[in-house]
Amino acid sequence: MKASDYIAKFIELKGIGYVFELSGGMITHLLDSLNQVTSIKVVTMHHEQSASFAADAYGRVTGLPGVALATSGPGATNLLTGIASCYFDSSPAIFITGQVNLHEQKGNRSIRQLGFQETDIVSMAEPITKKCFRVENVNDIPQILNEAFRISTEGRPGPILIDIPMNIQRENIPLAEIIFDCEDKNLNYNLELSKLNELSVSISTSKKPLLLIGRGIKSSFSDDELKIFLQLTKIPVVTTLLAIDSLDSVNEQKIGFIGSYGNRWANIAFGECDLLIVLGSRLDIRQTGADTKFFEDRIIYHIDCEEGEINNRVKKCVPIVSDVKVFLNQFNQKFQREIFQKKSDWYNYIEDLRFKWPDTRELNTAGINPNVFMHQLSKASVATKAYLADVGAHQMWAAQSIEINNKQLFLTSGGMGAMGFALPASIGACLALNVSPVVTIIGDGCMQINIQELQTIVRNKLPIKIVVMNNQNLGMIRQFQDSYFESRYQSTWWGYSAPDFEKVAMAYGIPAKTVTNELEILEAVNWMWNEENLSLPVLLQVMIDPHTNTYPKIAFGKPITEMEPFSKPIAMEST
Repeated sequence: MKASDYIAKFIELKGIGYVFELSGGMITHLLDSLNQVTSIKVVTMHHEQSASFAADAYGRVTGLPGVALATSGPGATNLLTGIASCYFDSSPAIFITGQVNLHEQKGNRSIRQLGFQETDIVSMAEPITKKCFRVENVNDIPQILNEAFRISTEGRPGPILIDIPMNIQRENIPLAEIIFDCEDKNLNYNLELSKLNELSVSISTSKKPLLLIGRGIKSSFSDDELKIFLQLTKIPVVTTLLAIDSLDSVNEQKIGFIGSYGNRWANIAFGECDLLIVLGSRLDIRQTGADTKFFEDRIIYHIDCEEGEINNRVKKCVPIVSDVKVFLNQFNQKFQREIFQKKSDWYNYIEDLRFKWPDTRELNTAGINPNVFMHQLSKASVATKAYLADVGAHQMWAAQSIEINNKQLFLTSGGMGAMGFALPASIGACLALNVSPVVTIIGDGCMQINIQELQTIVRNKLPIKIVVMNNQNLGMIRQFQDSYFESRYQSTWWGYSAPDFEKVAMAYGIPAKTVTNELEILEAVNWMWNEENLSLPVLLQVMIDPHTNTYPKIAFGKPITEMEPFSKPIAMEST
């Protein structure tokens, strides 16, 4: 069997329905094989970075590795941002790069390059992948493919890169059928029963328990196990940015979103709890703020599948090294007859905080209030299967105020924080969800990074609803410049501009509208979902006052409970 045919059939038999790519000479054999010997839909993007973001979203939604292809040289290097996004946000993915023929490679010669577009992509990608493979013998391909798919999904999911020279792609593999490695290599976690017993006692005796859930819930597909755990323990829950969709907003135990731009009431509860259970979150600086000592005066149980993440920044945690699903199943089974009391005083206190500090009254803006808009968008978008937020002020407004119900997903670039993520990721998510409608929330700056994918959306007739929050500047960095650079707006407002996205969308053949005041919003969000537009891509441009800030925001250097604008930072932070 021709090697490229084998690779294509292997991917198909693994259940992958879509492959994302931008064509190039060194992947023509692979593309031809995908077309000729499989029913996989090859989705041609307009930039390799977009292909990598689409694969990221496909992997998050399905739990199968998203697959993206790129040619050697610039094609391969253009994948790197998306590869890193998968690595930091635990998205399973397989990236296959074409490489120049073996006889055209420089090897150990002291020259920079021999073959045209020859580039050592493996050395570049190794720090941001779970593993890289450099194919040098056609007979190694079956084992490499099996190992790649296994490693990508086991433990904490992540990306794999396979670099295949063109001459090997066209060689024959002396096999008549696809070979799968059926050995069960799932990681085993030996939970200490004593720690489960200690945790049970801590839950019973605490007065203000709190559960913090992170991306580990979604990456392990443990939503159902989490709900059983919550019904059993009756603990209130706060979420990180990547776990907003772990519970529906109508769930009374879901308190809110925590972190640098978290809901103020949720951050206060986070800071004042006497028992903190951390489930699948790495407690990075955007979740805790810089003052980690502040958290160390309480009991903290930290459950994570990677031991290195526990007691990394926040010390004195009780470590439980385990896959989230394994932990939840064992706890739920062991204590299924235990009666945990609801801490009603604690719930009432948090509800009072929510009433005192509503998200819709954090901003004093002359124009459209973006937090109010997010609630209006949510109420109109009951048909969406997912929200995809790009990176910046609009991302935080969405995280603070979007209403997730009926198992809707919320996808964004967290660890990498890559601007330009949402538009191509919406393509991957839409396809992974059987071409169901999704909503993309994106700023004017992010929109211009991968705007070319509007053509991919149109060509594939995808029902993606694009909401551009246009404040005509790079708002989050502009706010940073207000705080630390005496409002010198170099490169955020000075020297920056954005087009009229309504006109841009219409040039691509996408129906579009613009709203400039709050009175127009209700009609506009309903227009997105009317019968005529339900199965179409549409674009809604929402004009936001350029000086609209993102509040609340942690006062950097102070505890997570102290937030701007009422508390001032004592040190300079990242944005």
